[in-house]
Amino acid sequence: MKFNKLILSTLVGFSLIGTASAASARELVMGLIPAENNEEMIKTFEPMRAYMEKKLGQKVKLFTATDYAGVIEAMKKKRVDIAWFGPLSYYLAEQEAGAEAFAVGIRQGSDSPTYKSLIIAPCDSGIKSIKDLAGKSVAFVDPASTSGGLMPSYMVKKETGKMPQEFFGKFTYAGSHDAAELAVKNKTVDAAADNDITYEKMLGKGLITKESNCIIAESTPLPGSPLVYRGDLPKKLKADIRDAVLNAHNEIQVTGYGKISHYVSIGPKDYQMIRDMVKDLGLKKEQLK
Repeated sequence: MKFNKLILSTLVGFSLIGTASAASARELVMGLIPAENNEEMIKTFEPMRAYMEKKLGQKVKLFTATDYAGVIEAMKKKRVDIAWFGPLSYYLAEQEAGAEAFAVGIRQGSDSPTYKSLIIAPCDSGIKSIKDLAGKSVAFVDPASTSGGLMPSYMVKKETGKMPQEFFGKFTYAGSHDAAELAVKNKTVDAAADNDITYEKMLGKGLITKESNCIIAESTPLPGSPLVYRGDLPKKLKADIRDAVLNAHNEIQVTGYGKISHYVSIGPKDYQMIRDMVKDLGLKKEQLK
């Protein structure tokens, strides 16, 4: 009986450790925010997962959640070691989970990691600008989304002097960028927020058209969505992860959100714009989840 209790105590102890050494000794878990539906996100990052598993010499597993906050919380609880975040969700994970940005993807044909937030409306709606959305039904993506939450809120506030929930008649969250675009196409909302990555991807797949979903507003460039790791991982493991990602294009066709040619090094200072927007809008952490 005492022996069984000892075994149970030992197992419980190991299960609660969740430390950096456990991450380096067993499998690594990579979290993906649901910028698009989870099945699509897993498919997109699978080649990088397989490559990293081979290069690091240990199992790498993908983790998704129903919302952005779920991935942040998983990293906070040390259930996620590496993650792909948007700029705003990275900002939150930096504060709550000690996340450190280390790489960002460069889209094919570009030398910049930036992207843009868009506001989309049905082309035949007569809506041509943000001001036309007064009292309308509008869907953003997620409170923790940059291009689908923070930036469009900033755009609305700058244009109208009001926050979205004050200016729109009905304000909802679609949960993902592709769901927001489909809500516009199906006219279940009068407009929605998205970004130029998912918009172009859905045009290319024929899921929407330039005759169904029209851009009525476009943001200034945003810093790209980073790959991050927990700050408490061993230095050697972090260096190995970083080197594997930054050199992936030399061995495979890299993948990520959008058509990525390669990854480049990035750091916390590259996301000061996001911190400034959160401050300018007077947003609290609890409002971003």
